[in-house]
Amino acid sequence: MHVTVNGEPREITPGTTVGDLLVELKLDKAICAAEINKTVVPRAQRDSRELAEGDSIEIVTLVGGG
Repeated sequence: MHVTVNGEPREITPGTTVGDLLVELKLDKAICAAEINKTVVPRAQRDSRELAEGDSIEIVTLVGGG
């Protein structure tokens, strides 16, 4: 199944959830936000919200610095 993650095409397995994608990308779920087709996915729904063919996913993470 084809989706776009942060502007880059990506092949994922059908049934992949937002939570699964974050794990696959090795991102810390606690410090990132996900948006599918310009709609924010609440943290509580990440493990149940399945991705669909053609979805556009934007993921942002917090970066600390000084």
